[in-house]
Amino acid sequence: MRKTTQYPCLSTQRLSLLLALFFLIFYQFSVAMVQKDKRAFYNVMDYGANGDGIHLDHIAINGAIDVAAAAGGGTVVLPAGTYLCFSIRLKSNITLYLSPGATIVAAHKDEHPGQYDTPEPNPWADLKYQDFGHSHFRNSLIWGEHLENIAIVGTGMIYGKGLQKWGDPTPGLGNKSIALKECRNVVLKDFSILQGGHFGILATGIDNLTITNLKIDTNRDAINIDGCRHVRVSDCLLNSPNDDALVLKSSYALGRPIPTEHVTVQNCSVFGYDEGTFLDGTFQKTQKQAPDKGVVTGRIKFGTESNAAFRHITITNCTFEHCRGLALETVDGAVLENITVSNIVMNDILNAPFFFRLGRRMRGPDDLQIGTFKRVLVDNVVITASNPVYGSMLMGIPGHDVEDIRLSNIWIRITGGGTVEQAKTVVPELEESYPDPQEFGEIPAYGFFIRHAKNVYMDNITLEFENPDYRPPFILENVKGAFFNNITVQTMPGVAKFVLKDVEDFHLKENNSKRQMRLKKVKAKSL
Repeated sequence: MRKTTQYPCLSTQRLSLLLALFFLIFYQFSVAMVQKDKRAFYNVMDYGANGDGIHLDHIAINGAIDVAAAAGGGTVVLPAGTYLCFSIRLKSNITLYLSPGATIVAAHKDEHPGQYDTPEPNPWADLKYQDFGHSHFRNSLIWGEHLENIAIVGTGMIYGKGLQKWGDPTPGLGNKSIALKECRNVVLKDFSILQGGHFGILATGIDNLTITNLKIDTNRDAINIDGCRHVRVSDCLLNSPNDDALVLKSSYALGRPIPTEHVTVQNCSVFGYDEGTFLDGTFQKTQKQAPDKGVVTGRIKFGTESNAAFRHITITNCTFEHCRGLALETVDGAVLENITVSNIVMNDILNAPFFFRLGRRMRGPDDLQIGTFKRVLVDNVVITASNPVYGSMLMGIPGHDVEDIRLSNIWIRITGGGTVEQAKTVVPELEESYPDPQEFGEIPAYGFFIRHAKNVYMDNITLEFENPDYRPPFILENVKGAFFNNITVQTMPGVAKFVLKDVEDFHLKENNSKRQMRLKKVKAKSL
């Protein structure tokens, strides 16, 4: 008979003890996790904040940030309330959470006992390659430098009430709502900014930047992205009648030319409503002029500061309302290339719907070379424009062309009103000027004025006007390679559709017509 092995059974008492020990260990572990999780959140009220809009709260907020940072990081929470503040200093691994109903209000040094942090030294600022506001960061309501893993989130508000609008170095004053320099892994999400100062957001030298679902209603630039890589801007609503809404720049603020590249902008809207009337929902349009003496601004733009490069950038699914048009510029030596723009609606555009400019202002070191402007694709755009002074402008300078530009599926309807005399206007070169359409005066083409360009492709373009306009739809000067397919344009009797001057390799196929034309070289001709 096979001998069986007997295994002793656990007694009921011993099993109960083991189970009790297991549950005790599990309980202690759970409590530790909960306590650890609680320590990851730091309520500013526990550090002395009042949130009453009367007492200054930046010392308490900075104290909570310091404690959280010393613990390795965490979320600093501002509950509902009004927090009157001077400078708030971010640190690595910190999330600043603006609860619903929480508002950070920028204090003014003449009204409250305190001042903003002193602007840090910057040897490059004295060279005047960019203005003071671009060159300094600490004189801000919220700032951080050389940080990683930081975020400002939540549906609260930042109100820059005490910030100055200009970048001048006034002691004790702040001029930016949020300023970040040389940081990594940054998230800005869900909050609103009212009256953001010189910049609502100035991000310089940031790698991996996400800006999403912001509402900004401000008196100068809403968002500046300068020398940043791997940037995602999405679902933002930006109102800035006195300056640009969303600007990509590539300045010398950090002492070296840093490209802005690998950027996506999607599902955003930019406006030029009167300041404050976007967030309050009244959407007023009484303001007619911006501080630069041009029409109200509110646009998306690359350039002004343009020392390094703009590369690998896409803009899609965006709308413009009552503002200037899309501006792509390089005038300080920057390389601008590999850009796509698609699915755009522009309504009530107040100057050039498209302003593509290569110039040679050359604000930067003496060894700068003139930049390049290449490979820009624009597709699926609907535009209404109301100012008869302007048309779209695609312009290089003598010896330096804008190149490889493709526009397709474009519909532009203007108010009209251009005169016969305006059609005779000679557009100045202004090679060294500030890059903006208003610098060039009246434009003699109501559709596109194209000069110093190479390989321009236009397909399925419709241009029309509401009131008589005696300007031609297209004027081309010093263009090498121009390809027009499926072109539908409205003209007044006796007005040419194309005016060509010093054009080589011109191709035309009109819409609903078998007519095709190729001109190898043209000195001067109207078609």
